[in-house]
Amino acid sequence: MRLRSALLSAALLLGLAGCATPPPATDREALQEFRANNDPLEPFNRAMFQVNDAIDMVALRPAAVVYRTVVPPPLRTGIRNALANLRAPTVLANDILQAQPERAFRTAARFAINSTLGLGGLIDVAEWQFGLPGHREDFGQTLAVWGLGEGPYLFLPVIGPSNPRDLVGLTVDAVASPWNWIGQGEVVEALRWARFGLTILDTREEVLDTLDEVRRTSLDPYSTIRSGYRQRRRAEISNQAGPELPSPSTGFGSVIPQTPADPGPR
Repeated sequence: MRLRSALLSAALLLGLAGCATPPPATDREALQEFRANNDPLEPFNRAMFQVNDAIDMVALRPAAVVYRTVVPPPLRTGIRNALANLRAPTVLANDILQAQPERAFRTAARFAINSTLGLGGLIDVAEWQFGLPGHREDFGQTLAVWGLGEGPYLFLPVIGPSNPRDLVGLTVDAVASPWNWIGQGEVVEALRWARFGLTILDTREEVLDTLDEVRRTSLDPYSTIRSGYRQRRRAEISNQAGPELPSPSTGFGSVIPQTPADPGPR
């Protein structure tokens, strides 16, 4: 949480010195593209993208490759299910804040079923046996539902593509998560760090092939990720399926995996 706050402060301060110059008003096409990109801090963001890319190539991607190689697929699926189950209280809180009672009931039911019959969430019994699919929800989406604009595009190392609204949402979700408040002692702290590390590995591993393809085929990976991030967030906010492209939410490396389609519009 402290790292996220520090990076947010750095973005607000350093970004002021790295603003892109808007094209002249006479060049309407370029001006329209500039506004559509909503990236006035592009020089700063591209520099941070390069920093993040270096971190990813040196640490995150190799770790994800080792994780995929060493951990068999059934166990990776179980870990992914358990991590999703641990996010359920945050999802439930945002379902309630968005006045979505049906989704809130489904989230609560999934958490109860998977935490018990699903052996702590390792097995998604709620979807497998009861037809209750999961969904993601975060406070950035809640702020969007409440009508708050996203603000300018931002790219920060480790956190990845984002904007002021989603950074605030990320911080609120981290602070409000019950798992950051329940229990004390070395064992509990070790479990928190284990969850943190597994979240990074799981997140990066799930998009391993997608990011490799972006790096291999895109002439401008920065622009591709920026576009994918916006499409993904729009899809998440409207509770629809979106393109399987890098986008943020949990932070960690610059991407999150594709969110499953939600049955029905908001």
